[in-house]
Amino acid sequence: MATGTPDIPSQQIDTSKAHPARVYDWLLGGKDNYPVDEAVGRALPPQAHDAARQNREFMHRAAAWLAARGLDQFLDIGTGIPTEPNLHQIVQRTVPAAKIVYTDNDPIVLRHAEALLISRPEGTTDYIQADVRRPDEILEHARKVLDFERPVVLSLIALMHFVPDDQDPHGIVGGLVSALPSGSYLVLSHAASDLHPELAQRVTAEYAKGGIRLGFRTRPEVARFFDGLELVDPGLVTATEWTQTPSAPQPEDSGIYAAVARVP
Repeated sequence: MATGTPDIPSQQIDTSKAHPARVYDWLLGGKDNYPVDEAVGRALPPQAHDAARQNREFMHRAAAWLAARGLDQFLDIGTGIPTEPNLHQIVQRTVPAAKIVYTDNDPIVLRHAEALLISRPEGTTDYIQADVRRPDEILEHARKVLDFERPVVLSLIALMHFVPDDQDPHGIVGGLVSALPSGSYLVLSHAASDLHPELAQRVTAEYAKGGIRLGFRTRPEVARFFDGLELVDPGLVTATEWTQTPSAPQPEDSGIYAAVARVP
């Protein structure tokens, strides 16, 4: 078994404040959250549960499609608490020697890092506790595991709407993408502010009560994350509309934009 070693000091988990990874865990029916996270989750409308599930399903489809194309290096930022199947399990079904680097900024994810590090014997998984707002730290660590002379898949699933505009979300993504060689891919899903505006405002308000800032965005604002990249069909669509298989998902309303794009 080839695994990495979490490159992180021990940190105290703050159970007095909600955290996006733990709220997401609660929405998915997980047990690794605290009353403060559950309180935020319970205050959200029922569609929030659907959005969490839709995000996971989009990630599964995109990862499986990329692995089928031979992509064997993945940098997943905003990993969250492990929920099977995890990204490496999907990818290594097709490419057993694939390498995956996971990143999250919640110390509780570290406690579950062993589940993320159970790689196929031929492959490698690694974990770093870091924040997407400090991309240079993530890239420095990722380069110890991934070969940035070959294509790398950058996965940002339901992450960037937790980075408000005053924290330069487009600059962060642009910097990460600029480090990727030609033939790499960006996989990104993002909450919409313009598909269901009243619902988006309610979700934003409930998260704010829990001390979590959100930056839901319009379709043009989400499209900016893919500037200079080659969008894969069907382009920037809702999470439930993105597929590369003949058997499309069941039609379902969604407030999440999603796309996969290639670095030229």
